This record gives sequence, C-alpha cells and structure tokens, in this order.
Amino acid sequence: MEPPGIPACGRSRRIHELARYIGVGLPGSRNDHRSVSSVIPRSASRPSMVDASKTPRMLCLVLLAAASAHGLAHQAKDDARLPVVGAAPVFALTDQDGARSTLDDLRGKVAVVTFIYATCTDACPLLTAKMASLQKPLAADFGARVRFVSITVDPEVDTPTVLHGYAKAHGANLSGWSFLTGSPAAIDEVIRAYGAYARRAGRGNVDHLFLTSLVDRQGRIRVQYLGYRFNPDEMLRDLRSLLRE
Repeated sequence: MEPPGIPACGRSRRIHELARYIGVGLPGSRNDHRSVSSVIPRSASRPSMVDASKTPRMLCLVLLAAASAHGLAHQAKDDARLPVVGAAPVFALTDQDGARSTLDDLRGKVAVVTFIYATCTDACPLLTAKMASLQKPLAADFGARVRFVSITVDPEVDTPTVLHGYAKAHGANLSGWSFLTGSPAAIDEVIRAYGAYARRAGRGNVDHLFLTSLVDRQGRIRVQYLGYRFNPDEMLRDLRSLLRE
C-alpha cells in the first residue's frame, strides 16, 4: 500500500534529469521506503539539494513527469561513460566483525553503497536479495574489484553481531560485502550526506528512503538508484562500465 499522495513510479527506468529536481529526503508514511522505484541519475553534476519535506507534492509531480517522459527516460548505450555525480561522502563506521570501515578502504575498487536495517521484513530483504544475485555474475571481480556496502539505518538495534547474522541469512559473501553500523549520530550524518532519509516510526519500524550509490575507484558517485525495483542487470552493466575505466 502506497502512502497517500505519493504514487509509485515506473520500475527499472533510468531518469537522467530527475536529479536536477530532487535531493535529500522524501518523508512519508511507514511505507515510504517502498513508494518510489525509479533509477537516478546519469546527470553531469551533483544536483542542488532540495528540502523534500517541504515540497512532497512538487517531487511527486516531478517523479511522475520524469517517469512518463520518453526523452528523460531513455537508456544509455552499454559503452557510454557514466558522468560524475560528485564526490562520495566519507564515513568511518564499524562492520559486522567489529572492525573499523571507511570510504578510504574502498579506494581503488568500485563500490555499491546502500541503506537497510536488519529487522525490516519487506523491502530491505528484497533489495539485499537483488544485490546478492549479482555476486555470482561478478565472479572473480566480486571482492577483488567490486565491493558492496550496506549501512544500517537502525544503529541502536543493528549491532555488528546482528548485522553478521543478517548477512549470513541473506547469502552475502562477506569477502566482498560489508554491513556497517555506528553511533546514531554517525549513521545520521552518513544518511544525510548520501542524500537518503530515515526516521524511527515505532514498533521496531524505520521509515527510510532507498538510495543506492555506485562509487568509482576514485571515490566518486557515478550513478544513484532510487527505490529497490531497479533491474539488477542494469546495475551489473553499470558496474562493468566502471570496471572498464
């Protein structure tokens, strides 16, 4: 069930210009992390940040217009170079084994950075499963040249031990996939820095916006996917494009 006034957009669409209009946060109801499933952006520069909490209706109109406009939702060629969105925000958090993990640890590798929480029972497991499905196609590149990073939005519950159990339960190969937690303040800072949104909703639930970033070997964001219903084959093509650079 979608939150009132925030319809779902088309699945697996790459919205090239959408990032010009949207930035951090799309707060809504308990289900707002399931409400949008478009793919953003291949824009030439980092978009201006917008206070989405003050303009939800405007953002909905933009999302719908972008999803329906063929000119804005065209597919780029497989060999097209992905533009630089901006520098990936730094972080220093703790992984599922209790070890320190930073953005600098990923330098020289292509990284997928996303946000989940372990007690989520609907969309988070679907996103994690979709990412897990890419481990085998990446073959020897997974871990050696490509790393996945899932950052919790519920740090008060998701200890390293909890995240380790979540990773194992969802088939994550920890040689190439880190699940990170930290203090609430540190997690909040990372969430905001990456343009995502999260808030505790009671009864163990956390409202959050799915935003998955592809980071190149120089530590720059090249593509961001909004939602969890993107086509994993498209992400795989993007990853391979970055590996060819």
